[in-house]
Amino acid sequence: MIDQPSTTAPPLDDWGSLFPEGTAGRAPSTPLPPGRLIRPDESFARTKASRERPALWLGDAAADGALWSRLRAEHPVSGLWPLILETAEHGGLPWETGELAPETVADVDRYDAARVMADIWADWLEPAGSTDTGHLAPFDSTFPGLAEAGSSPRTAEEVADWYADLIASESARLGLVAAPRSADALAVIGWMGPTNHSDRTAPMAAIVRSWEDRFGARVVRVGFDTLDLSIAAPPTTRKHAEHVAAEHWAFCPDNIDQGPGTLQDYAADILGKNSWSFWWD
Repeated sequence: MIDQPSTTAPPLDDWGSLFPEGTAGRAPSTPLPPGRLIRPDESFARTKASRERPALWLGDAAADGALWSRLRAEHPVSGLWPLILETAEHGGLPWETGELAPETVADVDRYDAARVMADIWADWLEPAGSTDTGHLAPFDSTFPGLAEAGSSPRTAEEVADWYADLIASESARLGLVAAPRSADALAVIGWMGPTNHSDRTAPMAAIVRSWEDRFGARVVRVGFDTLDLSIAAPPTTRKHAEHVAAEHWAFCPDNIDQGPGTLQDYAADILGKNSWSFWWD
């Protein structure tokens, strides 16, 4: 359900409605373009609480990279994480229609990233037979575990701001989500982009949390079935990139299977790259 368009930012009390605890007094200090609060459609919301609370604030104007960066800098105080949200010419994307199924931060807390990826790895190989792993070389039927953390002199915030400025466009809109970290915004907003891969977003958000911690990842742009992350500390050796690519296959097999075709070729594509993009068929 979409609230009526507003010519100004919501009143201070309305920002509090985005938070599960109804936090009053938390709001962005940066001036915002006209926008509206978006509530999930009742047929998609999974809980009574998510039906009653807005999932996000959606701006009416084109997303602006500089504004995204200012709001990102305010996040520790405002509690609102900015997202660049793709739109369609004739509307119909989830943040425009309310086709959102919000989950909570506590839902994300229940998942361990390594366990989620190991389970997905096993589940996806089982139908094809555990010996059909040539495209996953140098790995086999067993998930290799988490890759070691990357390192970089650049901060995650610096790289996120650079990437937001790079990909902001006239066709995208700015969203604000009440989430303690960027990965959690995916679950809190109720995004269902990977629904053909995982029927819940919380376990996918747990993986992105792990990438935040190890690679300085930040969620910057979200589409109907796409996700774009900034990466401050990408893998810089072929061996490390192959290990990271294994995690990407567990997270989004389409990136490899409908892309380069092999994990090793995909690893070459992400080597040293400061952004990761995913799409689910």
